[in-house]
Amino acid sequence: MSTIAQTLQHAALALDRYSDSPRLDAEVLLGKLLGQPRSGLIARADEPVAAASEHAFADLIEARRGGAPVAYLTGSREFWSLPLTVTPAVLVPRPETELLVELALQLAGSTRAECSVLDLGTGSGAIALALASERPRWRITGVDVSPPALEIARRNARDLGLSHLDWRLGSWFEPVAGGRFDLILANPPYVAAGDPALETLRAEPAIALAAGPTGLEGLAAIAAAAASHLHERGWLLLEHGSTQAPDVVRLLERHGFSHIRSHLDFSGRPRVTLGTLHPPHQETS
Repeated sequence: MSTIAQTLQHAALALDRYSDSPRLDAEVLLGKLLGQPRSGLIARADEPVAAASEHAFADLIEARRGGAPVAYLTGSREFWSLPLTVTPAVLVPRPETELLVELALQLAGSTRAECSVLDLGTGSGAIALALASERPRWRITGVDVSPPALEIARRNARDLGLSHLDWRLGSWFEPVAGGRFDLILANPPYVAAGDPALETLRAEPAIALAAGPTGLEGLAAIAAAAASHLHERGWLLLEHGSTQAPDVVRLLERHGFSHIRSHLDFSGRPRVTLGTLHPPHQETS
């Protein structure tokens, strides 16, 4: 019977070629299985792991080696300090997506009591729920084309006690026809269909990752229709790939947006591009 320390050491070695953070993955998975935080595993490092738990842990490690994200194996992921349920029906929320939340809060102002927000392709509801947790009086609508994904978003809202959100099923702007918002946010699929990176992401829903041959198809569709769904001086915020900022800037320019700028994620890569619908400048005589 191995100790916790030995079990973690063996698991980290087994994951070495399959993960960028093998030790962390092993600790998160064993902690979930034993009902212990990572600090608890350290404190109990010399305690034995029961045979049944050791076998179950071996199965989790094998699944991780097969490409299953840790979040799917534990059933949860933290985003904006909120614990979210995640399943293979939704994309695993990434830390860099928190930049969308930060920018939305900045644009609407820290003292603005009310704001209408549309989160396109909401998935697990991560973006919408993060904003709702910070601004209880905002009117937030989350849209997704996948019924199972929308059910996960609703479940997360219930679990977090955030009931003031409107969840709608459909593609992009179809479920909000005629509606206008102060902020529109989207983390759409932006990986090109033939990108080799999709192989490493094969466990996650393809519909949330790849939109077409160039990866810009979803971004282009949103940019083309967003203006008719924004209030004057409203903002569109788009997450995109680290090499796509120039293309997204051109998309926004083409569709009448101004004050366009791209923002860097925590790795220093262009990750979010935004623009606004300011009224045209009027010349005075």
